[in-house]
Amino acid sequence: MISFNIRCSKEHVFEAWFNNSSAYEAQAKAGEIACPICGDTKVEKAPMAPRVNMGKSRAVANKTPSPAMVREFITEMHRHVKENCEDVGDQFAEEARRIHYGESEERGIHGKASDEEVQELVEENIDVLRLPDLPRSDA
Repeated sequence: MISFNIRCSKEHVFEAWFNNSSAYEAQAKAGEIACPICGDTKVEKAPMAPRVNMGKSRAVANKTPSPAMVREFITEMHRHVKENCEDVGDQFAEEARRIHYGESEERGIHGKASDEEVQELVEENIDVLRLPDLPRSDA
């Protein structure tokens, strides 16, 4: 298996796994790769350092992830966001709007927003992603 960073036409970057480079090319050409953020199927490889999975992990790629794997993934998502995005706290919805409408510097942010605020942002075509809560460590 090989992992590629993929970028959609709206500049969202995400990771995807393929059996090989030819599999990526065929799926991209057929419009079978969709951005998990916006659903766009116009994608291309983004610059990256490829990782190739070998041996034992090949069998894991075809199995349903264990609860421990899901917990690790969610924890890693939270770590990445905290390290790479600015915490704007309860002002998330307001700051997301300011960024979207060019009133504030474009950057990654995280914070808190109510369900209603998130829905309003979505209705304004402002890209937001609600992260699942961090799993309890004793779960």
